[in-house]
Amino acid sequence: MTADQPLPRLVTHSGKFHCDEVFAHSVLRLALGLRTPGVDYALVRTRKPDLIEAGDIVWDVGSLYDVATSRFDHHQRGAPLRADGTPYSSAGLVWQVYGERAVTAILAPGDAHFAPQIAASIDAGMVHRIDELDNGVSVNGPLANDSLGLAALIGDFNPAWDAPDASGPTAGDAAFLEATGLAETVLRRRVEGVRGRLAAEAIVLKAHAAAEDPRILVLDTGMPWKNAAFAHDLPLLFTVSPASNGNWMVDTMPPEPGSFAQRLPLPEAWAGLQGEDLAAVSGVPDAVFVHLRRFVGAARTREGAVSLARRAIELG
Repeated sequence: MTADQPLPRLVTHSGKFHCDEVFAHSVLRLALGLRTPGVDYALVRTRKPDLIEAGDIVWDVGSLYDVATSRFDHHQRGAPLRADGTPYSSAGLVWQVYGERAVTAILAPGDAHFAPQIAASIDAGMVHRIDELDNGVSVNGPLANDSLGLAALIGDFNPAWDAPDASGPTAGDAAFLEATGLAETVLRRRVEGVRGRLAAEAIVLKAHAAAEDPRILVLDTGMPWKNAAFAHDLPLLFTVSPASNGNWMVDTMPPEPGSFAQRLPLPEAWAGLQGEDLAAVSGVPDAVFVHLRRFVGAARTREGAVSLARRAIELG
């Protein structure tokens, strides 16, 4: 952008703000590489038709949805619906066009290949939920009143009715930007969380493909592995991975997500044993311990932990 070029005008409605237009604003700024109103873009919060018409990108106001002209309102008749019938909010409409670009802007260059999957995951979870809450409609039943949810927290940024910044032509503008900061922080953390899950999944699948025994997964570093195992129906019984204290852990595989049971518990004869007592019973010289509940154990070396897992399968 040169000095003689006008700043791009991003327009949304004035007055009390909600999660959907605040979240959409954070997405637009990330996707377009914009940071500071008045410096690299103009933020206009208004309900005046002439100012709305002059906007380069307009969302949550204007009674028009038209991607070709960058209009993303959802209050008019005939506004678009999701495949499941949920009405889009401005957040959902903006995300369809700019979500993947926003995700790419957050990721390190080496992780950019994850952007489509991450964008789809965030759309199905976070953005879909914002759509539901903003429209008061949920295909999954009545909406709960969650005072600690993102929508409620963003709503708390609105000035109180008698606050000095609650009236006038710029009423709530500063608070809107503060709320945008929260939305962006949450989005960045969600992107990083999904990226980590996808990266772990790729490592888990590669390690399992190379495993000597498909029932034992051996990882060179600790990471979340159960979701990948369930998602890909891996026939795991045990996972071996290093712990921060230098030991190697043997974790059992639950039969279903969220279960505290095990597909195959560690042997009952090992339950609650440590050190020499466990080594004598298990036949693994560097065995460290097995939990009384038999869902986890450890050895001092990778080879020892693998031996515990193999021996448990033999005894099981």
